[in-house]
Amino acid sequence: MAESSPYLTATADAYDAVADLYADLARDSLDRLPLDRAMVAVFAELVRAAGPRPVVEAGCGPGYMTAHLRDLGLDAFGVDLSPALIDIARKDHPDLRFELGSMGAFDVADGELGGLVSWYSVIHIPPPELPPYFAEFRRVLAPGGYLLLGFFESEGGPVQQFDHKVTPAYRWPIDDLAALAREEEFVEVGRMLREPLEDERFRRGHLLMRRQAAAVS
Repeated sequence: MAESSPYLTATADAYDAVADLYADLARDSLDRLPLDRAMVAVFAELVRAAGPRPVVEAGCGPGYMTAHLRDLGLDAFGVDLSPALIDIARKDHPDLRFELGSMGAFDVADGELGGLVSWYSVIHIPPPELPPYFAEFRRVLAPGGYLLLGFFESEGGPVQQFDHKVTPAYRWPIDDLAALAREEEFVEVGRMLREPLEDERFRRGHLLMRRQAAAVS
């Protein structure tokens, strides 16, 4: 995947411009989201049970979710496009590893990871560009490894762009996003739809998927 894609550059620049404000808003965002935390907890339990492999947060931003994964007993590290957000993540969580890079091209070996979390990061990928990202997720996950997606759900409508406060983003039908993952040999473990809170605009979608294990001949 080309690292110089215009939408990647635009996304990184947009988050760099508001990095401090975004980090301040995001740091404690999980505290009031028990349903969201429950999905992350299930993901962590399944990854721990599968064996001691590292987990990446793809599009980690200021690192609050990466730290939460660590607190759930995972060997977690984060990757993000935004240099400013990576700097904040390293400052806030000096005991964790954060790398500058694209979730479309991880610097890890095939099958190295036990889990991957994309928490509201696939929302910024233009829909026609998204399938190769799932191929990369499959590449880096071990057979049987787990994928957790958090995203804005389209509430029965088609994929649609909306006025995200930082940079263009898309709301997805949960079935369509699950179908894209299935094309890359992911099977669904579970899903959760959460209605918006009073200060939220959209329904939140969560998909927990597992990379299929190699077939036994």
